[in-house]
Amino acid sequence: MKKEIEAEILTLGKMLGIYCGARHGAALCPACLELLAGASERLRRCPREPKPPCRKCPANCWPPDQRQRLREVMRFAGPRMPLRHPLLALKHYLKYF
Repeated sequence: MKKEIEAEILTLGKMLGIYCGARHGAALCPACLELLAGASERLRRCPREPKPPCRKCPANCWPPDQRQRLREVMRFAGPRMPLRHPLLALKHYLKYF
C-alpha cells in the first residue's frame, strides 16, 4: 500500500509541475509546494484500505478550498500528462480499471 501512495504522490507532483509551470511560470511556486506538502501528508495518513480515489471517498478530509485547487490542477494537467509523462499517466489511468 505504501508503494501505491508514493506513486500517487509522485503523480500529483508531476501534475503540479505541469500546472505551475504553465500558470505561474515556475517549476513549483510556494503555493503549489504547500499544496503538494499538504496533499502528501493527507495521502500518507489515509485510513482507508484499499485507498479509494479521493473523489469517491465518503470521508471529506480535504478543506473545500484545497479540494477545489486540486480539481483545478488535475483538470488542467490531466490531459497533458500523457504527453509529458506517458508511462506515469498510463499507470495512473490503469489503476482505476
